[in-house]
This record gives sequence, C-alpha cells and structure tokens, in this order.
Amino acid sequence: MESINTIQDNIIEEFSVYDDWMDKYALLIEMGNELPALEEQYKTPQNIIEGCQSRVWLEAEYLDGKVFFKGDSDAVIVKGIVSLLIRVLSGHTPNEILHADLYFIDAIGLKNHLSPTRSNGLVSMLKQMKLYALVFKTKEDEKA
Repeated sequence: MESINTIQDNIIEEFSVYDDWMDKYALLIEMGNELPALEEQYKTPQNIIEGCQSRVWLEAEYLDGKVFFKGDSDAVIVKGIVSLLIRVLSGHTPNEILHADLYFIDAIGLKNHLSPTRSNGLVSMLKQMKLYALVFKTKEDEKA
C-alpha cells in the first residue's frame, strides 16, 4: 500500500494538470462518480456527518490492523471530496490516519474554492475519519 503522502502527491499531480477551476471541479465530480455507491444499510442517521450542507454518510471498518472507509453523498462535488479523503486515508493504520498531515487540500487549492459550508463539511468529514481511527486504536490498545 502506498503511503498517505505518496497518495497525496499523486492527487496534487492529477489536479496540477488543470489551471481552470471549472476543470478541477469536473475532475472532482468524475472522482465522485467513480466512488462505489454506499449500500443502503449504511445510510443511517449515525453515519451522517454533522456540519455538512448536503448529506454525507461515512462508514468505517477495521480489518487486520487497518481502517477501511466507505462513503457517499447526495451532492456530486461533495461526493468527489469524500472519494479523495477515502483514497488518501482508507487502508491505513489508525496511527497513520491520526498523524497524517493532509497537505493536499491546500496544495490543490480546494479549501480556497469551497463555499464556507462545504469547507466546514470537509473539516467535519476529516474529524469523523480521525475519530473512527482513534476508536479503533483505543480498542486495539485495550487488547494489548
């Protein structure tokens, strides 16, 4: 599995091809469309991310010491953001997720091109992913 930073560098490279933000949004939408739809059983109130303008669901599973995320949104651009976060963080250990410096968000200019409510939603999604990682790490530490 590639490191979190290698994945971020790849994303930065993919976005650097485009100068125009309309093209970057198109890329984001395309990434969202490629994200597998979340099964209905996971679209529950406890999986909804608070603080997002649109509806965002996030599900996490812990397998063999790694956290795997699934997610979905009813808004195309937000679904693209969800897919980016999943791509970067899914399949890593709780410690890697908790200590990740997600510099790609600023590097591709995403933060500057999101509305304040979408930006808050992005922060909420990240918080939730790190919270899942913390819960899995705590359970792991209790077993040790």
